[in-house]
Amino acid sequence: MHIVIAGNIGSGKTTLTQMLVRHYGWEARMESVQYNPYLEDYYNDMKRWSLNLEVYFLKERFRDLIEIDRSDKTIVQDRSIFEGVYIFTANNHDMGNMSDRDFKTYMGLFESMMMIARKPDLMVYLRSSVPHLVDHIHRRGREYEQNMQLDYLKNLNDRYEDFINNKYKGRMLTIDVDNLDFLHSREDFAFVIRQIDEQLSEMSNKERTLFSAVP
Repeated sequence: MHIVIAGNIGSGKTTLTQMLVRHYGWEARMESVQYNPYLEDYYNDMKRWSLNLEVYFLKERFRDLIEIDRSDKTIVQDRSIFEGVYIFTANNHDMGNMSDRDFKTYMGLFESMMMIARKPDLMVYLRSSVPHLVDHIHRRGREYEQNMQLDYLKNLNDRYEDFINNKYKGRMLTIDVDNLDFLHSREDFAFVIRQIDEQLSEMSNKERTLFSAVP
């Protein structure tokens, strides 16, 4: 089984992924694309190197997807290939860092990949307001995140909402996290677990129904 934890920067994806691993005994698949050989070139000349940068990220995320699909374990993943495409690469394109021609080529590559890859069994989207994201980002104190612009976070939030409501067609559980502190509150974490358990139960019942219907 493949479960993805999705959400904007600072929404608590990584924290929840790690907590679910401990609670259920699942295997974690964390974001494995921190290194990118084009990153330095990209920051020196974004328009020249954006396609190279995003194709490298896409290649790494696609490899993750194939490896997860081949596994017989339940894997919970911190961020998905779909967010990389529909949120972050689309944002790079709309900011003018990637030409229309390059973006079309990139999307064609992604769509070809999706012809042989499966969607996750469940995507859990952590919906958060921009003030909540900013508070989390400041509290965790990563230096490279401290100058992140509010407009940038809002733009990503808007893209997430469009992605969740209009683009993604798989099974989705949305959890509003503004008033939750699942890291420090047992009650809040239990609330999250109940919602996930309901989804898992529905998926299991659907699978049994389909299996019993086969002659």
